[in-house]
Amino acid sequence: MDLSSGLKQIGRSALIGTAAAGLLAAGMTTASAQERVRWQVPIAFPSHLVGLSTPVKYLSESLNDVSGGNINLRYYEPGELIPPFEILDAVSEGRYPAGFTWIGYDQGSIPALPLFAGPPFGMEPPAYMAWHYFGGGHELLKEIYEPYNVHPLLCSMIGPEAAGWFAEPLESLDQIDGLRIRFAGIGGRVMERLGASVTMIPGGELYQAMERGTIDAMEFSAPAVDRILGMQEIVQNYVLPGWHQTFTAAHLLVNKDVWDDLEPATRAQIDMACRAATLYGYSESEIENPKALRDFEAEGVNAQVLPDDILQELKRITDEVQAEIAEEDETFRRVLESQQEFMELHGTWHFKGHLPRSYYAPQED
Repeated sequence: MDLSSGLKQIGRSALIGTAAAGLLAAGMTTASAQERVRWQVPIAFPSHLVGLSTPVKYLSESLNDVSGGNINLRYYEPGELIPPFEILDAVSEGRYPAGFTWIGYDQGSIPALPLFAGPPFGMEPPAYMAWHYFGGGHELLKEIYEPYNVHPLLCSMIGPEAAGWFAEPLESLDQIDGLRIRFAGIGGRVMERLGASVTMIPGGELYQAMERGTIDAMEFSAPAVDRILGMQEIVQNYVLPGWHQTFTAAHLLVNKDVWDDLEPATRAQIDMACRAATLYGYSESEIENPKALRDFEAEGVNAQVLPDDILQELKRITDEVQAEIAEEDETFRRVLESQQEFMELHGTWHFKGHLPRSYYAPQED
């Protein structure tokens, strides 16, 4: 190499090095310039429950990592800051910037919310996510929360729950009459129609309530979560499928003033992290639930599948109950109609494009 060529090469190397240093400095400046978010986030479920609350841990860790520590969502276990059923009010009033909850708990003040949290005979998770993100669901939910000064973000999802724990196999719906039962959402109204005395008890109190006989039967979640709660130690009859909640969704509720004050990049990071947490929860639950069901059966739990005639009767009563709520509440009617229209559209695709359920049935020995 001659002297002239060598000097040119040195010049090019210096230019590349200067440009790289400039890009690195710009990146460091962007990271250091990002706003700092420090939120206290009360949650409705203990943070170790598969799919229900483990996504909030994933959310917190992911946001901390992707923001270089600038976005810190510190979650607090149920009751540490406020009782689980007070999260909406606390976020709405600005006492806390955000909360993580099953929004169906607030059906007393907002009847349409169980349709977004897990309705009876509703969509399966993939279909619900399609409706939520692309079928107008999220827009409807934002509209519902607008008067409460809350911005909702879908932030967790699991598949169907179990229909509950009962002392005896459920051979007839007449057995529901007179039971003291813990049941959530619209399914609770169906149980009341069948003569049950329905109560709402937080998940952390259910074991004690069943053990002491405060309630006769209960539903809470899917097998992996129910197993963590230890219900198999008290009751041996486990009823499936979860007709009353074909999916369970949890949401991050953010005070809208707080949300609007965030920089666009910060809002985008939180939104993307919630979408990732939703996938995380669904994927985790889909491996842990079958393992839990396998373990239940190995331990002698009777995993009863409801016969079709009982499911058909439950569907009939559910339709009646939902029609009555729709008559009472215009927003409920609009959301229900939107979901039913989407289910009709998606149902054709599911029926014709997916393999029939019988294809997945366990092979008999």
